Amino acid sequence: MSTAQDGLIYAIGWAHVLLAPYTKVEESFNLHATHDVLMYGVQSPNLHNYDHFTFPGAVPRTFIGSVLLAWLSTSIIQLANWRRVLTGKANMQIIIRLVLAGANATALCFLRRAVSRRFGRLTGLFFTLFTCSQFHVPFWMGRTLPNMFALIPVNFATSLLVDRAPNATRPSKHSVEMAIALLTFTTVIFRAEVLLLLGPLVLQCLISRNITILNVIKIGALSGIASIVLTISVDSYFWNTFPIWPEFSGLYFNVYEGKSSEWGVSPPLAYFVTHLPKLCLSSLPLALVGITIDQRIRSLIFPSLLFLGLISCLGHKEWRFIVYIVPIFNVAAARAARWMVSRRKNSLFGRFLFLIVAGLLACNVLVTCLLTYASIHNYPGGEALALFHRLYPSTQTQPPLHVHISNLAAQTGASLFLQVNSSPHPPPSLFVSRPQMSEWKYDKTESLTLRNLTATHSITHLISETKPGTRMGADWKTVGSIDGFERWAIDWELIKARGKGASLDRLRNVLTMVTEKKLWILERRRL
Repeated sequence: MSTAQDGLIYAIGWAHVLLAPYTKVEESFNLHATHDVLMYGVQSPNLHNYDHFTFPGAVPRTFIGSVLLAWLSTSIIQLANWRRVLTGKANMQIIIRLVLAGANATALCFLRRAVSRRFGRLTGLFFTLFTCSQFHVPFWMGRTLPNMFALIPVNFATSLLVDRAPNATRPSKHSVEMAIALLTFTTVIFRAEVLLLLGPLVLQCLISRNITILNVIKIGALSGIASIVLTISVDSYFWNTFPIWPEFSGLYFNVYEGKSSEWGVSPPLAYFVTHLPKLCLSSLPLALVGITIDQRIRSLIFPSLLFLGLISCLGHKEWRFIVYIVPIFNVAAARAARWMVSRRKNSLFGRFLFLIVAGLLACNVLVTCLLTYASIHNYPGGEALALFHRLYPSTQTQPPLHVHISNLAAQTGASLFLQVNSSPHPPPSLFVSRPQMSEWKYDKTESLTLRNLTATHSITHLISETKPGTRMGADWKTVGSIDGFERWAIDWELIKARGKGASLDRLRNVLTMVTEKKLWILERRRL
């Protein structure tokens, strides 16, 4: 049973990768850094080819996660190539995302086992069901956001604090020290906002006398200094600037200079009333039940509530900044679910509580299915580039093509891994043999008007977000188009018709997904 639950966590994370294999612009730094490490290697003469020198972003990001991900993926890529199931760079993107999802799943499995030991096997089972039936963590655990790299050590740290006997009053000293070291490492290297979770946790441990302040200073200093030395050494090398500490640069830019507000400011309670309910779904009301029935849950969730209060003081708010506490709320929800289903079934109250838990899990699954189905259709850039390669297979007799990729296409999936017919091609260390490729040019130059694109005669094709019409003139012809998710629509007429003999098949169409043309593939008429 335990192995089956672990297998389910892995399977759900991997399934989301395979269902939605393309990526968005917020994932691009780590995705392209991993691409460059795999394609060029890490030798100094090759670093000038890296994508981050062309598209550096607002603040620097660490290469540590990308280098580790590339290293972990290399042997799997080689095996897939040897077994002839890997045909090009596009499949390599899927492999590295499967590896990242697997790493996050491993951390969640450690946490699940800790929950089973601390709160019982049935609680561990419900933790698995709530985790797998939600949308955000399973869908994003294989995506190369810095937050998904940070989520791995945070979940390992949480498992260390949870993993103890049911009646144990406190975690072991070693577990507390390791958890603090892991969270310090995560704060310094991956995401600075984890400090707002580390602070309340350390405060709780001091109040509970699980650790002394002298040990906190010692562990914090050792892990902090080691992490700073690591990130400055690695990232100064890859950014060709010394010294550079990426996460400190981001903290200075976003908090001290207040630049994060340029990306939008949310109401103070947005995390409590919008983001946390969206992340947890039905786990949130059950977590409130868990808090009331078990003092151990109150102790576990206390640092997370303080974290929410502290991070709410920042004006710019996004769900990914608080994703680290979702597993903790799932533990609380699982404890409540165990209590509810353990009531006597021969009473009306017991049967009612059982149905509530089953209904909440069913609601999770329904909402997640809808969100996943919409997300599958929300990457038109990746779909457009894949269609482009199907329309124009690379052959030796075909002259090299020059395709301009519009801003929307670049932001919604047209990653470097999908630029399969241009350098860099996979090196022999990854692909023992590969077919000779044409050297196409993929151009992501921004702010080019249609007139500029038409005047640049070397450009043979466009992946355009401009709807074809009279402005296209006689220079371009449409050879393909990509639909993308627009919204969900409710057919109120079908709902009203229910009492008038409407069939079940018709009622299934009450909720429909509305798509619209997002991108067009255009070919120059006169080449």
